[in-house]
Amino acid sequence: MLILLPPSEGKASPARGKPLDLDRLASPGLTGARHQVLGTLVDLCTGGAEHDTSEQKQVATERAAGVLGLGATQWELVARNASLEQAPTARADRVYTGVLFDNLGFATLSAAAKRRANSRVAITSSLFGIVRPADPIPSYRLSGDVTLPGLGPVAGFWRDHLGPAITEAIGTGLLVDLRSSTYAAFWRPPADLAPRVATVRVLHETGGTRKVVSHFNKATKGRIVRQLLEDGRNPRTPQALAAVLADLGWTVEAGEPTPKGTRLDVIVTEL
Repeated sequence: MLILLPPSEGKASPARGKPLDLDRLASPGLTGARHQVLGTLVDLCTGGAEHDTSEQKQVATERAAGVLGLGATQWELVARNASLEQAPTARADRVYTGVLFDNLGFATLSAAAKRRANSRVAITSSLFGIVRPADPIPSYRLSGDVTLPGLGPVAGFWRDHLGPAITEAIGTGLLVDLRSSTYAAFWRPPADLAPRVATVRVLHETGGTRKVVSHFNKATKGRIVRQLLEDGRNPRTPQALAAVLADLGWTVEAGEPTPKGTRLDVIVTEL
């Protein structure tokens, strides 16, 4: 089973750790593509020059912030990106933060669940394509809807590169796709994988009405992943996953199989 997560916009900044080494990351087939994105992002955030005047640096920072969708109070993130090649790293499961990751709680998993996480969880990344929880990465800022000069839309770039890496990571198991729509655009499962693809949607039900609410969605997905890792079972089909989730106490409605996979709706009434 491969559980594919979205990243978080917010990230913890490692205070110490070895500098980024792309050769240390899982899925080595992505190393070349990772170098391309990293080099393009660093060039954007340094202005492509080492010896600029203060005025030129400000212009370059403004331009980079505009491309990255950052406001005037977030310019420090441009400087952070500019130094990515020398920045200290930490495990990805300590760098990514936010509601989903807080509710998953990698740090407090049992020893057995942590081992399962390292082999069953992958996190989608605009900078690295996908990373595993133990991969050493720095804090960075690059959203999935950004278009980088000279590279193009990040989502389109990764659509051309991610397929073999994710297919290898899935192997003969089930893909549990928990990505948001932005990161789902990075890679679409081919039709031949559809019988082994489960996409999970969380619906908040109140007053007889169901709707997607971001906070409920992220928190519930984090809790589901935590329970699956602690439980240890390895369902092979979407229907088997639905049965495991129901056994764990969730209200689950399974849709009909489609050429894109099977959607599982998890219904929640409160956090």
